[in-house]
Amino acid sequence: QVQLVESGGGLVQPGDSLRLSCAASGRTFSTYAWGWFRQAPGKEREFAAAISWGIVTTLYADSVKGRFTISRDDAKNTVYLQMNNLKPEDTAVYYCATGPIRRRLMNEREYDYWGQGTQVTVSS
Repeated sequence: QVQLVESGGGLVQPGDSLRLSCAASGRTFSTYAWGWFRQAPGKEREFAAAISWGIVTTLYADSVKGRFTISRDDAKNTVYLQMNNLKPEDTAVYYCATGPIRRRLMNEREYDYWGQGTQVTVSS
């Protein structure tokens, strides 16, 4: 049974940093892509970042490019999202997702497994 567990969320001030982690279990994920999505109050869930497998490439939403960094540690079955220079508009529940995909990494419907989400609140 595949299980994804996010951690690292919290309440921070604008300009602060957070690192989210998503630990996976139930199988090996070295041939799975990973994505981070987020859902702000009253809004639809949106893509934030993704990382492929094999020849690793990364994708970012324009809103987070240059501030967020996604990385993976296949030995630990864990994916990370380093978030720097956080802004109030980054406030959302952040979800990790994974699937054996190579294309359309920005499309949430391509992912097979999802975590329960972790809250990130950026407020002064």
